[in-house]
Amino acid sequence: MAEIQPLRGWRYNPTLSANIDAYVSPLFDVVSAKQREALYRNPLNSIHLSVPRADDPAAAALARLREWQASGVLRQDELPGIYAYYQYFRLPGSPREYCRKGFMCHIRAYDWDEEVVLRHENTLPASVNDRAELLARTQLQSSATHGLYRDQDFELEAFLDEAMRTPLVETEEDYQGARDVLAVIQDAAVIRRFQAVLAARQVILADGHHRYEGSLAYRQARELAADGQATGREPWNYHLMYLTNAAADDLRILPTHRLVLEFPGDLSDQELLFRLEPYFTVRPLDDANDLPEIIAGKPWAFGLYLDGQAYKIRLRPEVQAQLDWDTTEAVKNLDLTVLHYFVLEKCLGIVGPDAQRAWQGVAYVRNFAECLQRVDRGEARAAFIVNEVSMAEVEAVCHSGAVMPPKSTFFYPKTIGGFLLSSVADEEGSNVFLDYFQSPVTA
Repeated sequence: MAEIQPLRGWRYNPTLSANIDAYVSPLFDVVSAKQREALYRNPLNSIHLSVPRADDPAAAALARLREWQASGVLRQDELPGIYAYYQYFRLPGSPREYCRKGFMCHIRAYDWDEEVVLRHENTLPASVNDRAELLARTQLQSSATHGLYRDQDFELEAFLDEAMRTPLVETEEDYQGARDVLAVIQDAAVIRRFQAVLAARQVILADGHHRYEGSLAYRQARELAADGQATGREPWNYHLMYLTNAAADDLRILPTHRLVLEFPGDLSDQELLFRLEPYFTVRPLDDANDLPEIIAGKPWAFGLYLDGQAYKIRLRPEVQAQLDWDTTEAVKNLDLTVLHYFVLEKCLGIVGPDAQRAWQGVAYVRNFAECLQRVDRGEARAAFIVNEVSMAEVEAVCHSGAVMPPKSTFFYPKTIGGFLLSSVADEEGSNVFLDYFQSPVTA
């Protein structure tokens, strides 16, 4: 199903790559304002391409890109390839080192209704337009989105491991504590095998919905401008994606808790507890720090931290049938759907998914300790602690054709920007090496 192609990546020159930690950048929404400012102070950091700051951001990014290409800050690899990308990381409280194995390549920018690339969340039009404009001006993709394919045979991992014996570049430790390693595969026969494996599979978009939809919008605009003369092989048909195997146990999804900043109206703490009672069993706990462990693995169970008191709340099983949102059973069964419906809608009066997405009274916080601290400091009224979403749940929702509540998944670690950059400029289409790899592939 999914068509992938190799690319001639743009990378920092060897001198700069020796200190690559100084030039890579995180996704914009996962770092603090202080961390972002430090990145902007480095004139060669890739954040100037991915999230440019200027009166005309896209023009500023293009000017900087042309300067870096002309001066040799960025250099393009001579041959196209598929780029192996490994991330080594640890989770808090665990001595185990994980290694998420994947590869970066170009994937055709499929429309959602083609059901080749599947989404699990909605996007904001303004953010999509921002990404599309930046891509249209620079014709550059500075950070890969994250896609998931499923291969129970793990056929491609052996090729990736072999490539990793001679890495191109690696970080010492990125902003999230992971070590990132990049290598390249340029063997035509091996690349054809990658293409064949993906040709039999759908891809679930794990991270980067706005950037992917930006590529869709750009592709659609170019098709319209081509007035029926496009061949389908033009570089603007493709999107830079990092693909990992959903069958691997090194794929981690972390929970994102809900912090209620304010209660609508004059709702008191006691009134909230009273409103929860028809839907949930509510049990006070002695120590709020026990909440994650107490709810772990229990469906429709949540931690509640309210005015210094912790509670375990769990949906009464007979109540779940009342959930009447117009969505699929896969979505209705999710913990977060239960929380959003029975707490945000029924107890707090924020009715419907659209109103909840727009509501400014909720914050999405990944750090458990931060949730408790912000309630204690009076910055929030209540914290609802949740379990992580499983990969099986993500797949079930995607294959059902529906989307999850906002901020349902936090795939960890995040990819980094500036490690590998991809051009979709028109001149890339004249590359004879790319043509060599583009013969039809079947599974």
